[in-house]
Amino acid sequence: MINTIEVNGIKLHANHGCLIEEAKIGGNYVVDVTVKTDSKEASLTDELTKTVDYVDINKIVQEEMAIRSKLIEHVGHRILSKLKDKFSSLSKCSVEIIKLCPPINGDVESVSIIISE
Repeated sequence: MINTIEVNGIKLHANHGCLIEEAKIGGNYVVDVTVKTDSKEASLTDELTKTVDYVDINKIVQEEMAIRSKLIEHVGHRILSKLKDKFSSLSKCSVEIIKLCPPINGDVESVSIIISE
């Protein structure tokens, strides 16, 4: 029994970007995580230890977003790797990082990357 778990709209302030100003003042981000896992045992036992805990997903995202990177692609890869290490039962994993109001020459609401495996 394959289960899709989504943790959406994780709001964070982080210091990612290539500009010196981004390292100093940072910016606002939203992260969405989607994982697929076999949920049969969890559905039969009603035990949290038999599934992917949303709290752990949120914690991994917060920890990795706190580590400065120039590229959000780099952060996304780190988050994906940590999720796969923590939860060996994942058959698929996807991370979207949305950078709000990016400092580019134009009126742009956001830019984002989606990394999946």
